[in-house]
Amino acid sequence: MYPEELVKPMRDELINAGFEALYTSKDVENAIAKKGTTLVMVNSVCGCAAGTARPGVIASLRADKTPDNLTTVFAGVEKESTQKAREFMIPFPPSSPAIALFKDGILVHMLERHHIEGRSAQMIAQNLATAYEEHC
Repeated sequence: MYPEELVKPMRDELINAGFEALYTSKDVENAIAKKGTTLVMVNSVCGCAAGTARPGVIASLRADKTPDNLTTVFAGVEKESTQKAREFMIPFPPSSPAIALFKDGILVHMLERHHIEGRSAQMIAQNLATAYEEHC
């Protein structure tokens, strides 16, 4: 587990962009159960989260269509909520960072770490904007 003072700025980056932090498995269940579209960002302390995943997911919110609900869990910090979120992301293996889009509780789009590493924030934003156009 990472100390709170280390992860707070990383979590706040998403919260300040309109994301709701999910801390318990019940928080995750309630978020995924909402009607409409829900984006779940599995946040991480790694460089690709800081360099491209968080900036990319935030930039994606400038698209014409965006998810109804924006949420985040923090891998390595919020074990309970991260584990529950990953259960909803099956068949994809655990990955952080990761970005999942759900529509009416069903996973419709997934970006795993290997889709994020080596990609620019702009590429991630465009990938998500395309998914939003189709599902939101």
